[in-house]
Amino acid sequence: MNEKGSPEIIEPTYSHVFNFEESYFHPDTQKWLRNNFQYCYYCCIIYVILIFGGKYYMSSRPKFDLKRPLALWNGLLAVFSIIGFCRTAPEMFSTLRHHGFYHSVCIPSHLLQDHVSGFWTWVFILSKIPEFGDTIFIVLRKRPLIFLHYYHHLTVVLFGWMSYVETIAVIRWYTVMNYFVHSWMYSYYTLKAMQYKLPKGFAMMITTLQLVQMVIGCVATIMAYYYLESRGLECYTTRKSFILGFTIYLSYLILFGKFFFEAYLSDKRKNKVGENVHVNGRKECYKPKTS
Repeated sequence: MNEKGSPEIIEPTYSHVFNFEESYFHPDTQKWLRNNFQYCYYCCIIYVILIFGGKYYMSSRPKFDLKRPLALWNGLLAVFSIIGFCRTAPEMFSTLRHHGFYHSVCIPSHLLQDHVSGFWTWVFILSKIPEFGDTIFIVLRKRPLIFLHYYHHLTVVLFGWMSYVETIAVIRWYTVMNYFVHSWMYSYYTLKAMQYKLPKGFAMMITTLQLVQMVIGCVATIMAYYYLESRGLECYTTRKSFILGFTIYLSYLILFGKFFFEAYLSDKRKNKVGENVHVNGRKECYKPKTS
C-alpha cells in the first residue's frame, strides 16, 4: 500500500528500457495530439480523396505489380506490430494478474506510470496514419476495395486519437489486441507477397482472431462504462467514448462477421481464376501455379 492507502501499481519488469522509452511523458504527448487534432482530420480527408481519386485514375490504366515494395511494406509493419505487442503485453498481463480486470479497463496506469507501455501506445496511435498506405497498394494494384477496409482505417485513426487525448483507460486493451492481430496479419501478407504458399486455413485463422478482437473490444468498452455508471467506481472513460467505442466495435463485429461468411462459408467464395484470400477487408485473387 502507498502513503494514501491505495494499492501500489506493480509494474512489469523489462529486460531493457531504451532511452526513447524512458523519456516518454504522457502529458506532453497528450497535449501535442490535442493541439494538433486537426491534422488527424486533414489526413483522413486526404486519404479519402487519394483512394477514390486513385481508383478513378487507375480505372483506365494498367495495374502496378509492386510485389517487392508490398513485401517490404508488410514486413516492416509486421516487425513493428510484433515489437509493439512485446512491449505492451507484459504491462497488461501484469495489470490483470496483480490488479484485476477492473483496473485494466478503468485505470490508465499504462499511460501515466509505465514509460514503455505508454510510449508504444502513443506510437500505436500515430501508426494508424501511415497504415493508410495499405489502401494505396490496393488502389495501385487494382485490387477490390471494399467498404470494410477504408471504414476500418478511418474510424481507427479518429477514435484512437480521441481516446488517447481523453486518456481512456480501455485503450490498453485496444492497443495490445491490435498489435497482436496485426503481428499475424502483416506477417501473412509479407509471405504472400513473397509468393510463399501458406495453408488455406491461415487466412481464416486471422479473420477469426479479428472477430474475437471485436467481441473483446465490445465487452471491455461496456464493462468500463458499467464500472463508472452502475458501480460508481473511478474509471477513466466518458459517455461519449463509450457510445463511440461500442458503436465502432459493434460495427466492426457485424462487418467482419459478414466478411467471414462471404469469404469462407458462402458458396460464392471461389471464382474461376483462383483462390480468394480474405484478411482484414482485403480480397486478393491468386492464380494457382501450373507446372
